[in-house]
Amino acid sequence: MTKAPALTLDLKSTIMLVLLAAVWGGSFFFSEVALTEVPPLTITLHRVFWAAPILALVVLSKGIEIPRSLRVWGAYLVMGALNNAIPFSLIFWGQTQIDSGLVSILNGTTAVFAAVVAGALLPDEPLTMKKIVGAALGVAGVAFIMGPEALTNFSLSNLAQLAVLGATLCYAFAGVWAKIALAGQPPLMNALGMLTGSTVLMIPIVFVFDGPPQFALSIQVWGALLGMAALSTALAFVLYFTILGRAGAANLLLVTLLIPPFAIGLGALFLGERMELDAWIGFAIIGLGFAVTDGRLFSFRARKMPVRTGVGRPCPAVAGAVSICDPPAEPHALSLPPPGTVK
Repeated sequence: MTKAPALTLDLKSTIMLVLLAAVWGGSFFFSEVALTEVPPLTITLHRVFWAAPILALVVLSKGIEIPRSLRVWGAYLVMGALNNAIPFSLIFWGQTQIDSGLVSILNGTTAVFAAVVAGALLPDEPLTMKKIVGAALGVAGVAFIMGPEALTNFSLSNLAQLAVLGATLCYAFAGVWAKIALAGQPPLMNALGMLTGSTVLMIPIVFVFDGPPQFALSIQVWGALLGMAALSTALAFVLYFTILGRAGAANLLLVTLLIPPFAIGLGALFLGERMELDAWIGFAIIGLGFAVTDGRLFSFRARKMPVRTGVGRPCPAVAGAVSICDPPAEPHALSLPPPGTVK
């Protein structure tokens, strides 16, 4: 039997990986700007509503068939809730109370927690000791950031941090749902279906809780909303699946550690945000948890980690990314976890 080719992180894939981290990290900056005039739920609607037609053009240009099955579109609706509507709204609300850089650090626990959720719920994704230790380190990193006072003096800041962590758990369950309900569907079509589903969900929610969206916004806010939709969502999905096919899931997961530096850098440069030492130490602990889960910390193979393609494994879920399986003819991801944002 012929072995599948090894996938490595070459120069082109590395450039795309950095670009993906930049556009996903930029989503935290964009949302911070948008929050000056637009409430969190409405920002979520803007993000998915404007991104859907852009991605639809990509899907149509590639000749990808639009599914007609009600079962598939029902799965897209659930996926839209788990991977967009709920986590985006939680993250955007969290940013009303805490800085965008801190949100990006907490969002980095997605990769660690998704591995545990997949291990607990999917019989072919065993819950290994590496996943358990990695999750424990992720929790320790979050606990270090929140501090012991969170147990005795609960505040809106603490609640916002828990909201972001709730978003990461949504991303984790989205990865499991994708494998169960969407395996075999074209990945870009899955992303489009998910965005369509989340748009359908968010329209009535926004009208009930925020009222009709206001369009008399400043040019800066419109730029942030459209940048979030076009760059941090539509372009991000195209980059995501391109890197997955070229470099494999294990290398794609490195974006998890690259997103916070971009988010923190943009917040410091344009918003005057400054991360406390506790946040940096917590990020280091979370990063260590990711490294343990990923396994390459203890590998003798250095920078290029070959990844074998396989069938029926879920794609990695990272901040704001869609955790959607590839069809059998394309490369598949490992059991490691997409995000949020997307983010």
